[in-house]
Amino acid sequence: MKEIEQKMQGKIKRLTNKTFKFDERVRDGWFSAVYFLKTRNIVEKYRSNNTVTMQFFQKEHAILCGTDEVIALIKTFAKNPDELEIRSLKDGDKITPFETVLTVTGPYQNFGYLEGIIDGIFARRTSVATNVYNVVKAARLSGKQKPVIFMGDRDDHFTQQSGDGYAAYIGGSTAQATHAMNEWWGKKGMGTMPHALIQLFEGDVVAATQAYYETYPTDELTALVDYNNDVITDSLKVARAFGEKLKGVRVDTSRTMVDQYFCRNPQVMGSFDPRGVNPPLLFALREALDKEGFQHVKIIATGGFNAERIAAYEKQQVPVDIYGVGSSLLKIHIGFTGDNVILNGKEQAKAGRKYRDNPRLEVVE
Repeated sequence: MKEIEQKMQGKIKRLTNKTFKFDERVRDGWFSAVYFLKTRNIVEKYRSNNTVTMQFFQKEHAILCGTDEVIALIKTFAKNPDELEIRSLKDGDKITPFETVLTVTGPYQNFGYLEGIIDGIFARRTSVATNVYNVVKAARLSGKQKPVIFMGDRDDHFTQQSGDGYAAYIGGSTAQATHAMNEWWGKKGMGTMPHALIQLFEGDVVAATQAYYETYPTDELTALVDYNNDVITDSLKVARAFGEKLKGVRVDTSRTMVDQYFCRNPQVMGSFDPRGVNPPLLFALREALDKEGFQHVKIIATGGFNAERIAAYEKQQVPVDIYGVGSSLLKIHIGFTGDNVILNGKEQAKAGRKYRDNPRLEVVE
């Protein structure tokens, strides 16, 4: 049983290093800024009898993620971690600018070298969770929640997938592109076909879809229809060939291409950008499918989507049933700061910083 299941069942309160599998070199300071390591050495020599409170915050309205991971980090690599007092919010909490999300109290030399690593965990996890939350929120502006597939496998280093997938889950996306993205929270990756499959069938979308269906007959059959830059023609081909078996078509037209539909119908152009996936193309696709009785076929739109673009589509009632989003969800734009704000029971902090109590913090056992 994965730890996430134990957590959901109330058997454990937080995920641990059994889930995160930290690199043991953290203990040696390999990932810590050198000035933290030097500070630890100096403090051990001159100020070893100290108790500090380190406080963490950021400056945006955001969805917090990374608390379980940070706490597991501290419990794994701090010296005498059971002697530290840790107070924290939880993954998924909505947070405000300058709100304290975590405090750690104890001898600085026992945990201070982890400060930068903690900041980095919070920054990445919270950025991804917040990005996904904003996209999922945008995808319901039409009045109906549209699923969002997290497709960030090609937009960052593959070793980041497990953590990014967990953060996306916290943000509200449970459909993800790889098995690794699901590692921390329990499901498996999902997907249909890439352009490579169609290329291997010499551009024959129907033949590629038939091969897919014969290989994975229990999947919800979804065809990728922009390979030949003629999404309406190819969508109708696969719909006619598979009928009720076809559950969806995915449109992923490049932003440097204009679909053949517009070349055949130049009279509709002139008031919008016809490149890539765009509302007029999707309206025309929906109309063409419906006209031939394929109302059951869903439209999946991918390629360059972010919260703003999805919001615009939803406000226009563009007939998209599912969005696939990748690179925009991985932009790291939320930075965290850790500050020592209390020393031996008295407030002591750099100018511009102060201890900010937060009644929402919970003591970590």
